[in-house]
Amino acid sequence: MSGKRAADDTLLNLRERTVDQLRGLLDELYEEEQKVSYRRRVLHGKIDILRAELVRRLKEDRDSGKGVVSGRDIERLIEILANDLHGVSRYDVTVDVEDEDEDEDEE
Repeated sequence: MSGKRAADDTLLNLRERTVDQLRGLLDELYEEEQKVSYRRRVLHGKIDILRAELVRRLKEDRDSGKGVVSGRDIERLIEILANDLHGVSRYDVTVDVEDEDEDEDEE
């Protein structure tokens, strides 16, 4: 989208926009949705690969008699359950990935 348009700015004053402007906005949003969708599919693919490797290693550990659950796993589970009880996510889904990347570059 042109510049850093506020999320709500796209839907302001729709009646004042021309048909061509509306089509342009739709095209921009479709393009943005495609990028988000692609990134989501890539991330899910990486997650699937990492999970499969973790499962493979845990099976090996179990088969060799090692403990499968560690103290770190218990601490992580406690953290997850505590956050879920409060309805708080550690991720702010309203933050744009591009904005985060720019913030990291500035540091």
